Amino acid sequence: MAFAVARTRDEAHLYLDLHPCACGSVETTWQSGLISVEEGLVSRYSGSCEECGTRREYLFGLPERPVAPTGYPTFGGAEPSELLDAGEWLWVADLTAGNVPVDDQAEARRTLRIATAAVEEVVKFVPPGADAVPDDGFWSERGQQMRAAEPGRFQLDRLLVVRDTYQELAAQHA
Repeated sequence: MAFAVARTRDEAHLYLDLHPCACGSVETTWQSGLISVEEGLVSRYSGSCEECGTRREYLFGLPERPVAPTGYPTFGGAEPSELLDAGEWLWVADLTAGNVPVDDQAEARRTLRIATAAVEEVVKFVPPGADAVPDDGFWSERGQQMRAAEPGRFQLDRLLVVRDTYQELAAQHA
């Protein structure tokens, strides 16, 4: 069994936040570490749901080359995500950019940096020379719904405008 790769801690934690416990809660204090399984080393995240007590565990593959954090957030290297599809990344960008606080400059900047990074993750799904995210960039239900609702949002030129706008807004909160 191959495990989807979590390229960084930030990406793993975002994935965990998007996959709540069966009771609906995302409140889990995660413990992480490397463990050996039949297929080799994997990254293991485990904890108990703080709402209902259910034990939770996720195993992620390791990237071929470790990704050194270059700031916050660092979701991954040059390759597209295996955990979240292009539609999910844009959903994260939308959700995050829609919750920028107006009374806290530092938190506004941090929030806009997350939205910027999420759009950058969508861009990674666009192959060199292509002008949009291809069909195979959408595998989750949420991602497919995002694409079906507004397929034009996955055009490279539009993604770059959105990314650049979030970057400019974040710089204004410095």
